[in-house]
Amino acid sequence: MSATTSIDGLPPLRDVIERHGLQAKKALGQNFLLDLNLTSKVARAAGDLSGVTVIEVGPGPGGLTRALLMNGARRVIAIERDERCLAALAEVSNHYPGRLDVVSGDALKTDFAALAGGEPTKIVANLPYNIGTELLVRWLTVQDWPPFYQSLTLMFQREVAERIVAKPASPAFGRLGVLAGWRTDARIAFDVPPQAFTPPPKVTSSVIHLEPRMQPLPADVKVLGRVTEAAFGQRRKMLRQSLKSMGGERLLETVGIDPTRRAETLSVEEFVALARAV
Repeated sequence: MSATTSIDGLPPLRDVIERHGLQAKKALGQNFLLDLNLTSKVARAAGDLSGVTVIEVGPGPGGLTRALLMNGARRVIAIERDERCLAALAEVSNHYPGRLDVVSGDALKTDFAALAGGEPTKIVANLPYNIGTELLVRWLTVQDWPPFYQSLTLMFQREVAERIVAKPASPAFGRLGVLAGWRTDARIAFDVPPQAFTPPPKVTSSVIHLEPRMQPLPADVKVLGRVTEAAFGQRRKMLRQSLKSMGGERLLETVGIDPTRRAETLSVEEFVALARAV
């Protein structure tokens, strides 16, 4: 373990977890990444961090937090709702004076744009798996676009990552694929095996990188959300059935879409056209 100590001069994460009694809590969706070489790889996937404020959700004992600071982030704002982790994060803060702000609270109740405060901001996180998808949808559907962040570099279970980058006509294509494909360029950067985590999850994870498109096709984000929800809520059914509440066949004909098609066969452009016709 001495090799991992010397990377940033702080104690190995295993020691930190033991000293502060930080066993991962299933209820909080926690799986800690302990290998600082791997957390550095996640930090590097976010691109150049110099001069950037990084917002991190669920830092836990601070493995990724340390990597972000080590890789040159001007400032890290870490949001942590597990108060057991605050003492460990305070040690990181002392090691990097003035560069780490720890916000004790719930990410689902956080105003991220206000935290960013108009500074160049990237969001980088090994997201707690029970709130990851919900946070991503919120970040993809912010009202002001281009958004307050320059990019999102996030870890998900591989299956969720595949849904985010999915293209039309693939089995994984759904609401997440439409929203991510509409407003961002999304790609899977690399996979992380279960044994890299403590405790190891049952599935492989993937780090995904999303960069906002400056000028996505114009559509009302709330209407597009409703259309995708209705269409994929009954994905086995033909669109004339699943979109019945929105005008069904008449709506589809307005846009020139065959009413017997199913949701996963539509392109992002066709979904946007439907949202505009609604």
